[in-house]
Amino acid sequence: MNPLHLLSTFLCFTIIFLLSCNAPTFRIFEKPVIFNEERNRLSVEYLQKRHGIETEQSSIEPRMIVVHWTEIPTLEDTWDFFNSPHLDARPDILAASALNVSAHFLVDRDGTIFRLLPDTTFARHTIGLNYMAIGIENIGGSDAPLTRAQLLANEQLVRYLYKRHPIEWVIGHHEYYVFRDSELWMETDPDYLTYKVDPGDRFMKRLRSRLEDLKPRHLP
Repeated sequence: MNPLHLLSTFLCFTIIFLLSCNAPTFRIFEKPVIFNEERNRLSVEYLQKRHGIETEQSSIEPRMIVVHWTEIPTLEDTWDFFNSPHLDARPDILAASALNVSAHFLVDRDGTIFRLLPDTTFARHTIGLNYMAIGIENIGGSDAPLTRAQLLANEQLVRYLYKRHPIEWVIGHHEYYVFRDSELWMETDPDYLTYKVDPGDRFMKRLRSRLEDLKPRHLP
């Protein structure tokens, strides 16, 4: 074989190998929170009382993804907080329901993705929109900006969820207010709102720029 051909073949395989090494590997690790009879009952009650949906099932049909940050600095502390079915803190939202807050996915600082709940199981994470939204929580907060590894992981996770569900909207938690006057908003108390800043415009702009081919919506 021609030495030049051998060299070019070697270089091609080397480039492909290096590119594959740099590409983030997509994997979801299972780290389920407790979903027992109490959490199921509280979830159904929330759907009925807060969203006004008559149902006996604690399930959703996902059409939206909401991206959050935790403000809790570590993965284990966040998981511990979400794990209990019953809300033992947050007096600002405890009056609305005893159901604990949670999310479907949790992304660590290094981009590792953990599944806390199945995609179609109800989780309390976004007022007015829980009934149709998958929640992605990222370890970080105002004093710990989300990392590039988390950005790439969120992109991969959104793409994965787009293949599984008829997702139309990808929003940041801080953007949920704009849905208040839309037909998508389902909250029985018009005064039940909490102010949110996560994960911020900068992160969502960067995420959406990587998802342009999916054309995700962020307005009603």
